[in-house]
Amino acid sequence: MLERVRIVLIGTSHPGNIGGVARAMHNMGLADLALVAPRCDIITQDSISRASGADHLLHSAQLFASIEDAVADCTLAVGASARSRTLPWPMLSPRELADRLPAECQPADSRVALVFGREDSGLTNAELQRCHAHVHIPTNADFSSLNLAAAVQVLAYECRMAWLSQASHEPSASGPAATVQPVTVSQADDDLASHAALENYFEHLERVLITIGFHDPEKPRQLMARLRRLYLRARPEQMEMNILRGILSATEKATQRKQPRD
Repeated sequence: MLERVRIVLIGTSHPGNIGGVARAMHNMGLADLALVAPRCDIITQDSISRASGADHLLHSAQLFASIEDAVADCTLAVGASARSRTLPWPMLSPRELADRLPAECQPADSRVALVFGREDSGLTNAELQRCHAHVHIPTNADFSSLNLAAAVQVLAYECRMAWLSQASHEPSASGPAATVQPVTVSQADDDLASHAALENYFEHLERVLITIGFHDPEKPRQLMARLRRLYLRARPEQMEMNILRGILSATEKATQRKQPRD
């Protein structure tokens, strides 16, 4: 399960924080680190020092230009944020997120992205709207600012605790555990749509809505953001996504047939 959790850092400005994140990840058994448009060098004396023996994660970190690229193959993306600033979004506590991980990570092609923003400004609204849900760490209201590595440590700890809990309920070689939790096996056509598939759908949907006159980009009224929230909350399967894309394609063809000819 831990192998399927990716830590995504966006626009990190201090190499020491990247090193601190690598240490927090390695402490808890996480190894998939993705960096989106970092604003600093990754391999420095400070980052290696802060990694404290986890610098191999710095060398293996993947670099991406955008959040869409970093989570393209993920089936669940969760953004770390205090609150969604323009439109309410599904909000989880770290414990609630951890409780979902065993089921989320069960399918063979699943991958979960935990997304963290810039040290000075966090995630933008556009980046938050690329996530299925947001996670909020309930800090002291009088002193709520968390260091980036500390925030990663909290969520990484919850991931590890969920993994340990799952492992304790699995049958061992010497016999079954005291309590074995039932497991639901996902069928091939039940696979959740990847983030890349969802993004392609949103682009297609916006194009069609503009074509039929339902959506005006000059007066968006948060339409696409609300539709994003709807579909991300619904967690469509790949087969369902294929159906939705087919409906959009049929709509485009019908619209083209109705256009007057010269």
